[in-house]
Amino acid sequence: MTDFTMQTDADGVAVITWDVAEKSMNVMTRDSMLVLNDLIDTALADEAIKGIVITSGKDSFAGGMDLNVLARIREENGDDPAAGLFEFAMNGHKMLRKIERAGMDPKTNKGGKPIAAALPGTALGIGLELPLACHRIFAADRPGAKIGLPEILVGLFPGAGGTTRLVRKMGAMAASPLLLEGKLNDPQKAKAAGVVDEVVPAEDLLDAAKAWVLQATDADIVKPWDQKGYKMPGGAPYHPAGFMTFVGASAMVNGKTKGVYPAAKALLSAVYEGALVPFDTALKIEARWFTHVLMNPSSSAMIRSLFINKEALEKGANRPAVDDQTVKQVGVIGAGMMGAGIALVSAVAGIKVVLIDAKQDAADKGKAYSADYMDKGIARKKATPENKTAVLDRITATTDYAALEGCDLIVEAVFEDVAIKAEVTRKVQAVCPDAIFATNTSTLPITELAKASTDPTNFIGIHFFSPVEKMMLVEIIKGADTGERAVAKALDFTRQIRKTPIVVNDERFFFANRCIIPYINEGIRMVKEGVAPALIENAAKLVGMPLGPLQLADETSIDLGVKIAKATKAALGAAYDDSTDEVLFGLFDAGRLGRKSNGGFYAYDDKGKRQGFWDGLAEKYPHAAEQPDLITVQHRLLFVQALEAVRALEEGVLEDIREGDVGAILGWGFAPWSGGPFSWLDIIGTPYAAERCAQLAADHGDRFAPPALLRDMADKAQGFYRRFASAAEAA
Repeated sequence: MTDFTMQTDADGVAVITWDVAEKSMNVMTRDSMLVLNDLIDTALADEAIKGIVITSGKDSFAGGMDLNVLARIREENGDDPAAGLFEFAMNGHKMLRKIERAGMDPKTNKGGKPIAAALPGTALGIGLELPLACHRIFAADRPGAKIGLPEILVGLFPGAGGTTRLVRKMGAMAASPLLLEGKLNDPQKAKAAGVVDEVVPAEDLLDAAKAWVLQATDADIVKPWDQKGYKMPGGAPYHPAGFMTFVGASAMVNGKTKGVYPAAKALLSAVYEGALVPFDTALKIEARWFTHVLMNPSSSAMIRSLFINKEALEKGANRPAVDDQTVKQVGVIGAGMMGAGIALVSAVAGIKVVLIDAKQDAADKGKAYSADYMDKGIARKKATPENKTAVLDRITATTDYAALEGCDLIVEAVFEDVAIKAEVTRKVQAVCPDAIFATNTSTLPITELAKASTDPTNFIGIHFFSPVEKMMLVEIIKGADTGERAVAKALDFTRQIRKTPIVVNDERFFFANRCIIPYINEGIRMVKEGVAPALIENAAKLVGMPLGPLQLADETSIDLGVKIAKATKAALGAAYDDSTDEVLFGLFDAGRLGRKSNGGFYAYDDKGKRQGFWDGLAEKYPHAAEQPDLITVQHRLLFVQALEAVRALEEGVLEDIREGDVGAILGWGFAPWSGGPFSWLDIIGTPYAAERCAQLAADHGDRFAPPALLRDMADKAQGFYRRFASAAEAA
């Protein structure tokens, strides 16, 4: 069965249906593009066919391009991958331009066949770029459908004509949120924005598209940019209004990306340059900039981590080969913010939930968290009252552990206290001894906690990130005795609640906290050295970190940092590094606990808005007369994280570098432009990384000393993906 098929009805309308077998959503491949191209040729050449409707055999239209195609084209073209990528992009433009021109006379713009797109649901990436080349876009009225061009989020920009067509259709200002932010709209909002032309009831979609095709005139199918006298909405770059738009767009892009995301700059260049020339030349410019981005190692790394590797992990790349472990009913112990969030995402996913707390009012409050969340969704038209009722009906809030009977997974989310967690473990296992028991913890050793279990093989760690409903990463931690069924259960549960999992082995702080704590500490250490806090924070943001280390310390709370420091000191003894304690404990003793107390490294107003750095910080730690250069500060902040990731791999905490890169980006925002710590080390090269770390170690301490693994790879000029990825992919 081919991805595209065509049938012509009695009225002479050819319906081309996109339906990729064995996939929940259509994706475009090279082969499917060739099939579509041939069908378009056939339909345009057949005099009996009056017009064409392109639709989907699924309840969505398409999820976009199979980005693996781009990687294969690079490989196939050997020493000149840019030529292959540019040719591929231009062939795509030719096909879509053929749809757009639809056989009309190039001089008179007459004689073409109307082509409509009928979108049953979600249409993303090329799933929208293809409709944009059609003459009219009909979308089914499905509130949950998403329509947009999210390529910028994985290090690309729309390169199949979406950039050029959307700007010419809407104007640069109106198109900018869709192109530069990857904003997705539901069908009604997409129509209001001018992206789609009609929104109709789902059951009327095909009939409406066919009816339009049969009555469309020559004038209806000529795109504005193919008509004489066309002027870009909002003005071209040197029009007075357009000039301000493009100046503002440049400032906005640099303000948001800090100059580290090549796709955003390339997109803006394609839009600006394309607006100065005829449409077909603009498409060629778009293809050149698209190729330029694909050749940038940053974009390749982002595609690999945020699309290919992320998708592989979500599909169970490292799942043990055991029977299906789909969760039917989950018990959540502890109805605080974390437990309430876990209950919410479980119920939204259709799983029955038993939410337990020591007091009934606390359990009820935890359930009310889901009610409030659904109310917000209803207000934003993301949910309906019926959805809310269904979600709440799945949650039983109680104090009675007997209600857990029948649960096949227990997620414990009580205080970070070994004794309390042990007590909960025993209570749960008295009711459901065969259930997989997962403890939600960010720091406590899983092997130690599993001692309270009657069967440690069924005991596992699941580290959710807060807030649960927003954070995509779930860190699954195997204890020394954790069995394969427990791992599979945790992974299947993560898939059900639509999160991205990484699986790591039990070690202090696991993986995510192991890497992020040194980042925060390095920022604090520099404050103590007299480095200006503004330099520290801005250096972090200019290298792609979403938050500076000092702001992150305030957001996660100073008292949590103190608690972790005390626990780490107790565990490590003489090996503990106390170089940041003076600053951290000083803030704690002063009652400056971070944003939650309206005082930390930053000062805050009554509403919790940052008001600059706390004056007392400069008084206690005056700025050094000689400040380090920007690159040195950035290297300290990035290497201190990346080296910890290498040590985690070296020690077996990480078993798959894909999990390290994806986990770093989704867990704490490690410079997404880099593709993650291992991808970043590959971009700069392991020989340079080892040499630079040796310099940093000499200047700033042994924490920067290159691990043996990095030194070995540097000696062999190896990259991490060259050395480890093939083994991970084969696993």
